[in-house]
Amino acid sequence: MNAAVIWSEHFMDYKWAYTHPMSPVRLALTMSLSRSLGVLDGVETAEPLSVDDSVLTTVHSQGYVDAVRAVSHGAASVNGPVLERLFGLGSADNPIFEGMHDAGSMLVGGSLAAARAIASGTVRRAVNIGGGMHHAMKGHAAGFCIYNDCAIAIEWLLANGYDRIAYIDVDAHHGDGVQAQFENDPRVMTVSLHQHPATLWPGTGWPTEVGQGDAAGTAVNVGLMPGLGDRLWLRAFHAVVPSMVAAFKPQILVTQIGVDSHRDDPLTDLALTVEGHAAAVRALRSLADEHCEGRWLAVGGGGYGVVNVVPRSWTHLIAAALDRDVAPTTPIGDEWLTAARELGSTVHPDYARPPEATMGDGGSVDYVPWDGDAGAEPPPGVAEAAQRQTDKAIIATRRAVFPLHGLDPEDPRD
Repeated sequence: MNAAVIWSEHFMDYKWAYTHPMSPVRLALTMSLSRSLGVLDGVETAEPLSVDDSVLTTVHSQGYVDAVRAVSHGAASVNGPVLERLFGLGSADNPIFEGMHDAGSMLVGGSLAAARAIASGTVRRAVNIGGGMHHAMKGHAAGFCIYNDCAIAIEWLLANGYDRIAYIDVDAHHGDGVQAQFENDPRVMTVSLHQHPATLWPGTGWPTEVGQGDAAGTAVNVGLMPGLGDRLWLRAFHAVVPSMVAAFKPQILVTQIGVDSHRDDPLTDLALTVEGHAAAVRALRSLADEHCEGRWLAVGGGGYGVVNVVPRSWTHLIAAALDRDVAPTTPIGDEWLTAARELGSTVHPDYARPPEATMGDGGSVDYVPWDGDAGAEPPPGVAEAAQRQTDKAIIATRRAVFPLHGLDPEDPRD
């Protein structure tokens, strides 16, 4: 096998309250669906690495790690409001649960295992669907994220021979924690395609956020308006991401594959289908093959259609990493559908729509490439206003960062 799939049943310990959107059921269902379709035939999954404070504090403060450990065992020394204000712990987004330090560390260990597998030369690709906690900051939890496994894995790669790393984030929410960690580091380029920051938390990820000092140009942000579907999302992706990757010349691609951009996601307002997610994943795989000698580390992220969306989209991710692409028309077996309904009954109804019967939604990914003409007539089935808004987002990002790489923002070939 040329890819590692990282998995542990302990990923299921990352479990907030029953009413919380991020349910670990989505992870179990992804793995069981992948197995039921034969995607994991002959694949022996790899265990996460053990993680101690010396690993966590490459990104997080010791005080924050100590606070997470303390509340994990009910031993916090400050009251609730102070704990939330200082460390982001105990909020509606990040409620305290027993064992949260160990659970968060386990996800970090998964992404570290993926990074080490690639760095060792054992594999070219590695997937950790349990990772993708891109909002966690140096000293506080945020957006359902305790420890930032993405940033920690990148820091590990920087300390172990890599000095050109491209991080690409396709979650509907801006990858703010990773950008904050590396906005002053010219060795890391962070690229985030997300719902427009004026319309969705965390309210960051404007095109003018381009990095600081010597790292100017290494933060790239594309904010896309609500309602955007597959074809326009892919138009924006291909108008920005390939040029940035080619200009930066990374040694490895680290990608956060949040799938809360789906049209049925209960927390966001984009309108991609599972076909759109699969197309994005395959485009990232191609970029890694073209520019990074195939080195590709993929982690999970957001996604709150716990039963009907995430398992299918992340099965496409695992399949792509293993070069076992699954057709969207592939039927899903009755045994898995029945088990998914049963497991879904343990999830809050807001996040447990019934499973779909095939590996796609009937979405169209036949996008029209960016040609530099923001006034061009849209193709059939694409609203003129939506294309105009998308093209404005493309232009804003290209004008903000392309010149910093010696590229012409008005030239569609760049």
